[in-house]
Order: sequence, then C-alpha cells, then structure tokens
Amino acid sequence: MSKITITDHPLIQHKLSILRDKNTSSKDFRILIGEIAMLMTYEATRDLPLKDVQVETPITTATTKKLAGKKLAIVPILRAGLGMVDGVLNMIPSARVGHIGLYRDPDTLSPVEYYCKLPADISEREVLVVDPMLATGGSAIDAITQIKKRKPKNIKFMCTIAAPEGLEALSKAHPDVDIYCAALDEKLNEHGYIVPGLGDAGDRIFGTK
Repeated sequence: MSKITITDHPLIQHKLSILRDKNTSSKDFRILIGEIAMLMTYEATRDLPLKDVQVETPITTATTKKLAGKKLAIVPILRAGLGMVDGVLNMIPSARVGHIGLYRDPDTLSPVEYYCKLPADISEREVLVVDPMLATGGSAIDAITQIKKRKPKNIKFMCTIAAPEGLEALSKAHPDVDIYCAALDEKLNEHGYIVPGLGDAGDRIFGTK
C-alpha cells in the first residue's frame, strides 16, 4: 500500500486554517495554497537522490551534496493544481512542469481527460503530481495512470486536503505512489465535496464560480 504522510507542521496547519475560512479572498487563497505547497515540498522530496560534488569554499575544498540526475517534474492536475506549482518551483527552480487536464462529470463524478502534455524526458525524472483536493480520488488515479505510461522513475502525489474515500481509492489503485497531504478531513458529502473542506479550490484560486 502507499505510504501516506500527513505533513502537520504548525506553519502548515496555521495557513490551512486561514485557507478554509470562507471569507479569505482569492488573492490570499492563491498565496496560501502556494506557501503550503512550498512547505510540503520539503517533506515530499526528502528522499531525492544525491551525488557528491567538489566545491571551493573561501577556505578550502569541500565534498558536498547536490541533487543527482534529471531531478523533478511537477505535474499539476488542471486547473486547481496550478495553484501549487509556484510553491514547488520556489523550492526546486530547475523542475520541469507538465500538465494534465481533467474535469469531473457532475452526474457520475468520474474524471474526463481533455489535455495531457508532459516533459519529453519524464522517464528520467521523479514526478510530483499536485492537486489541492483529493476527494473521490478519480482525477488523481486517472492522471497517475496516464503518467505511468511514460515510465517515470517514480511518482508521488501531493494535495492540501484529502477525504478518507479518496485516500483509500488512490492508495489501492496505485499502491506504489506515496501520498502527501496537509490534512485528512472527515468525509465526502452527497455532492462529492470534502467535509469540512474548503469549497471548490479552483474557484477560490481563480475567483470563479
């Protein structure tokens, strides 16, 4: 089964409380989503491979560590996932960014794919799939299925809030994918929204309804 990590750092939990507030503006919501993603990236990248390099300090030569290989690819699930990209890039500026577009059928709640563009060298990279909400898990499962066809080195999934139903579905569908979230909420309601959640992340990021 997937390794599930709740990154419950005090700074993340503080920012998450403001994020949930219905009175938080779209501007502040966007900033907070990015800041939480940046803080979560620290934990999600803990096991990235390193290599030894020689560096000239002002005093002498030192053997130090740098990231090895092609490093990371970030793949946001459109559109809400875009809100997390800058936060990850603040930590890893050299990461490549792909995009997967999915929307949820309002009747079946199943994901429908309409766009997929990934880095050409994705097979040489660790992939971090990002989406603020893990609700039913359908979009994340489908996105990861599409990425696996390109045979990346490794895939992780990072979200802000997860529902138990989505967490279980994703870990069963892709037991080799580690999952990182800032909060595990109570449940899904009859409309497929996370409770207590924070509403529609895409609408709140971009100021749409």
